[in-house]
Amino acid sequence: MHTKHLFILVYLLILPQLTAQNREDARAILDKTYRAYQASEGIQLSFTTSSLDQNGNPSDTQIGEAFIKGDQFKLEMGTMDIWFDGTTQWVLMKEANEVNISQPNEQELASISPMALLGMYKTGYSLKKPVPATINGKNSFLIEMIPLEKNRDFKAVSVAIDKITHTLVQATLTFNNGLKSQIDITKYNANYHYTDSEFTFKASDYPGVEIVDLR
Repeated sequence: MHTKHLFILVYLLILPQLTAQNREDARAILDKTYRAYQASEGIQLSFTTSSLDQNGNPSDTQIGEAFIKGDQFKLEMGTMDIWFDGTTQWVLMKEANEVNISQPNEQELASISPMALLGMYKTGYSLKKPVPATINGKNSFLIEMIPLEKNRDFKAVSVAIDKITHTLVQATLTFNNGLKSQIDITKYNANYHYTDSEFTFKASDYPGVEIVDLR
């Protein structure tokens, strides 16, 4: 057997093992990050979110705050506030003084919930090898997730995880039309303790608001 053919044979034999190892490395990193978020009694994040065109140019940039406890969260942004208690979601559109009530699915949650976004890797996605990268000035692992089903809303999801703190630094969602949505975490604090009631919309706090139930 020629040396070239022998090399190709060896490569084909070890490739599945290398690919599996890459997946396990990525999964171990995401597992550690996900468990830390899930175990916390309360996390507060400051973030910016932007839409990216096919050339990577940002637009529609917004800043916001996220308050997280397990699967529950509240988001505060300039144009809207969002509450999610683990099942039901309330979206307050500030200019319209209107609240939409819904029960979002997994993919809908992934675009707004840090926990849902991080948890996507558990089912239905293949993981690529973690790539060392400097993201927003932090030494990070960049991990790309590719959906196994082509009818998903996302063509790819990329997350950057801080190597030292194992916290989320950045997430990029690539949609099937080529457009992207990017979330950058600018501040992280896990020293809060929230009650479950903080993740439920209270109509009495917003007199005159119009409630639209979409469930």
